[in-house]
Amino acid sequence: YPVMLEIFNNLFASIAEQMGITLQRTSISTNVKERLDFSCAVFSSTGDLVVNAPHIPVHLGAMSETVKRIIADNPELAPGDVYVTNDPYRGGSHLPDVTVITPVHHPESDELIFFTASRAHHAEIGGIVPGSMPPFSKTLADEGVLIRNFKLVDQGTSREDALRELLSSGEFPSRSVEDNLADVSAQVAANNCGVSLLNDLVKRYSLTVVLAYMKHIQQAATEKMQLVLSEIEDGVYSFTDHLDNAAPLSVKITIKGASAIVDFTGTGPVLETNLNANRAIVNAAVLYVFRCLIQEDIPLNSGVLTPIEIILPECFLNPPERETPAECAAMVGGNVETSQRTVDTLLGALNKAAASQGTMNNLTFGDETFGYYETICGGSGATAAQPGADAVHTHMTNTRLTDAEIIERRYPVRLHEFSIRHGSGGAGIYPGGAGIIRQIEFLKPLKISLISERRGDYAPFGLAGGSPGQIGENLLEKADGSTTESLGGKFSLSIEAGDKLTIKTPGGGGFGRAD
Repeated sequence: YPVMLEIFNNLFASIAEQMGITLQRTSISTNVKERLDFSCAVFSSTGDLVVNAPHIPVHLGAMSETVKRIIADNPELAPGDVYVTNDPYRGGSHLPDVTVITPVHHPESDELIFFTASRAHHAEIGGIVPGSMPPFSKTLADEGVLIRNFKLVDQGTSREDALRELLSSGEFPSRSVEDNLADVSAQVAANNCGVSLLNDLVKRYSLTVVLAYMKHIQQAATEKMQLVLSEIEDGVYSFTDHLDNAAPLSVKITIKGASAIVDFTGTGPVLETNLNANRAIVNAAVLYVFRCLIQEDIPLNSGVLTPIEIILPECFLNPPERETPAECAAMVGGNVETSQRTVDTLLGALNKAAASQGTMNNLTFGDETFGYYETICGGSGATAAQPGADAVHTHMTNTRLTDAEIIERRYPVRLHEFSIRHGSGGAGIYPGGAGIIRQIEFLKPLKISLISERRGDYAPFGLAGGSPGQIGENLLEKADGSTTESLGGKFSLSIEAGDKLTIKTPGGGGFGRAD
């Protein structure tokens, strides 16, 4: 029944949205409350994504893997249990992204029927720099506290003290443990909101009907995806882009009938830097790109990936797991930077969109008492139908920038400029979007760090004869005005009161040759 399918689409979606509203209202950190760096979703009893609120794409495509690993590692999931994890080898994206997972049991029979989950970026989780986004981390241990399959609530009994102990432990513990615990509690509250709304849904329509429509929603997404694939000419579509360190990111998409194979063979080896991604991040990028091909408003769910096979050899998109965090590859930049480039490469292969800024421009600053984090917008790539947008968060990130009034009130900084970087988009029949210029003065000595890409030889590419967008630039002006130095794409340094940092973000590539 198409009408009932649409009703259930919206019923499920509204549950995920209500979870998000609860999380925003009950959290305390700037990153969650103001920047909305979180995602909420509902999963089937086997861990497949049913529906999400339109939060952060890199979270949403990866969380299903997290839920599936919790199911695999915990055969007995009881009513009242809640789990916490940030493990990049078990569906996590990077350590600051902490996921809370709550099994949903039938109120009468205790049968496991769904999961609710929320993932939030904790702006401080430990590691070698405040803000937990170290530009030069070499191993997972450098990046903060690893939380693996941690039972936070055991049949209704909180184990918050054990989590506090874990967050305070290790070589590089969290600098804001109470904030972590408060935001995790907000995530638990968000999940509980989802649990009660799902139970209401089951009471209203019966479990049989609700589960049937859950399957129909996923099946509808699969059929829409198959239809889109069947309209693309059979063939092999390939593309290679490069990270600033010249590591190749290669993809070959083979489309045959109503199915596709996405093969990342040819991508460079595991990196000694932190731009390594993982299978969950790659899944998220593929899910996002192929969902974008569907012109209708359908829920993003695991049904989209059913006709798509992903081949992912060992490479910097899929580093092997080692015994301890100190032996595991560093990943904090893979989630934010490499995920963006993966999307650009996929869209390039499909000839759908020129490159967007290809970075999230991850700025952190702080001291031993706090860590602040933001991602900074830039230009989006043009397509065959429209120009790129100026000054937007693109693709895998969908957060807000903290308002000038709030950042100046809560942190020792002053914002001098936040403007569009005119002319930075690539020329074309449809030009790329422009990046931005953001200048921040620091009012006391702090440690600042930046992880950014598109600062080297590989500008955001144009397509179909369009010109590339301009690369980004990061500049430091000393308080006495004596020197302005170019800092490169990644840095971590101590600054003095009065020093000013200027970040110029990349523009998007153009589409079509401009006459």
